[in-house]
Amino acid sequence: MEFNLVVCMTKTELTDRIIRAAKAAGATGSTVISAQGTGINEAKTFFGLDLNMQSDVILFFLEAGVADHILDVINKVGNFDQHGTGIALNLPVIRAVGIDPQLAHFQRLSKHPSVLEKQSAK
Repeated sequence: MEFNLVVCMTKTELTDRIIRAAKAAGATGSTVISAQGTGINEAKTFFGLDLNMQSDVILFFLEAGVADHILDVINKVGNFDQHGTGIALNLPVIRAVGIDPQLAHFQRLSKHPSVLEKQSAK
């Protein structure tokens, strides 16, 4: 079985909405890391202090067959076509350990793609 890691970097106010939509589309869970960052423009300063945008990095460990679908869901729900909302990417996972509790769910999804369609329709 092959796996992918979808990495989503977004504004903190979009995090919950993106996680809910990804889980409805078949993700089993996520890990959220608080971060700071700047976009294409230089960071603004206030009395010499950087005013970097607060953001979250959301990690989704997924069965490879559902990763592109969930990336599309994240793109739509996060409005990533708009400036400053976020970036998401899909990376192949070469090796992983500690995933035994999730394997049954991943195997069920890979054998029955219609499960994804039902979850996405919700």
